[in-house]
Amino acid sequence: MDNVSGDLRHERSRSSHGMKISGSSFEKHSTEDLLSSTSLDDEENRSVSEAGDIGDRALHSTRFSNCGSSHSFVHEDGHVLIVEDEALQANNSWSREQFSSRVGPAVSPLASEITSSFPPNTVDLAIDKNQDVENGLPPTLDYVSCLLHLSVCGIFGVITRYLLQKLYGPEVAGVTNIGSVLYLDLPSNMVGSFLMGWWGVVLKADISTISEHLAIGLTTGYLGSLTTFSGWNQKMLDLSVNGQWVYASLGFCFGLFLVAGSILFGVATAKGFKGLLVELNTRSTNQWRVKSYKSHLTVMIALLLVLGVLLVASGLLDAKEFRNGGSEAQLWLACFLAPIGVWIRWTLARLNGRGIGKSGQFNWVPFGTLAANIGAASMMAALATVKKAVNTKNCDTVASGIQFGLLGCMSTVSTFMAEFHAMSQSSRPWRAFAYAAITIVPSFCVGILIYCIPVWTKPYN
Repeated sequence: MDNVSGDLRHERSRSSHGMKISGSSFEKHSTEDLLSSTSLDDEENRSVSEAGDIGDRALHSTRFSNCGSSHSFVHEDGHVLIVEDEALQANNSWSREQFSSRVGPAVSPLASEITSSFPPNTVDLAIDKNQDVENGLPPTLDYVSCLLHLSVCGIFGVITRYLLQKLYGPEVAGVTNIGSVLYLDLPSNMVGSFLMGWWGVVLKADISTISEHLAIGLTTGYLGSLTTFSGWNQKMLDLSVNGQWVYASLGFCFGLFLVAGSILFGVATAKGFKGLLVELNTRSTNQWRVKSYKSHLTVMIALLLVLGVLLVASGLLDAKEFRNGGSEAQLWLACFLAPIGVWIRWTLARLNGRGIGKSGQFNWVPFGTLAANIGAASMMAALATVKKAVNTKNCDTVASGIQFGLLGCMSTVSTFMAEFHAMSQSSRPWRAFAYAAITIVPSFCVGILIYCIPVWTKPYN
């Protein structure tokens, strides 16, 4: 009897011990799954927030010192492969299905699994990072070179926006109008968003194989200046101040629908074009890469000369046309001020993906782009009030030039749409519309306070 009782106590002890081990193992796996889920969520949050621009964090001098700007995976032979966030996004490796997966612990994928989905140019870019740093520019010149790319591309973006306004405006095609839902900057916003689908989403990694500064110049500089959120917001305020609230509401909704559709169409056509190039077995772009110190210096000198010509020409033409006023005088002043607006927006873009506080709360919100758009829209509304209050030809020329150039380039729709597109393709697509709301609503409300209410309450003409 004692032996039986002892055996029962022994079995109970073994069973209890087994349950403790099983429970401990279950808790361990649950903790790993939770950490994996949190890590994937954080990666996705930063990915969508940095889809459009990350400012000077993209430069060689600062890229490897900032979390979230690159990811390392150990190759089978022991070497470390560094793959940039932009490359991952451009090749759709961080898809909704990947981030929706929440099973199993967080295990870094093999480098072969990652590189197999990349085109050869992207893999070459990742492998040759250290060579680029050694053969490229020192940090100071690297920064100056990027500023030159942004300046030249920004001025060309302003000129293109002006030409599209004239082409589709009431003077030529008559598609857009000041008092219409189809506002004057709509064509440039649509064209810029379409091209962002090409240069900023699908082909950005391929362009970066040629020159990373060129990729920044085309997306942040040219497309960011070709499109303007502050101009869009101001046109809706102009409708509201005249009591056309329905037109203003439709202008935002219809405008958002068109630019969102434009980037989708751009992404689809760019993927088709890229697939065609693969089918045709086109040659690699590595032969065109700007990677040596001499080649970088040559490009810098060329850009410096182009920038000098553009600024001198803008200054002379503005001095000639200033007395007459009008859109041409405003354009040349805008070209002179455009680089400053691009630099401000590019500097603010380093806040994208950082979140709030040390813990990085709400890091899915691109706070840099958000601050640039709301700030530029608010200052544009303030200048519109100044024009109403002063009501002179010279004031109108200067204020309009600042609005079109400095503030038009400080705000952007192309980057805004790249981030909107990334959020809509993530595991939480509702964030895209939340981001649009927290951009549009505050900008419009501040504009009403700064511009509409003074016009309604003061005897302005």
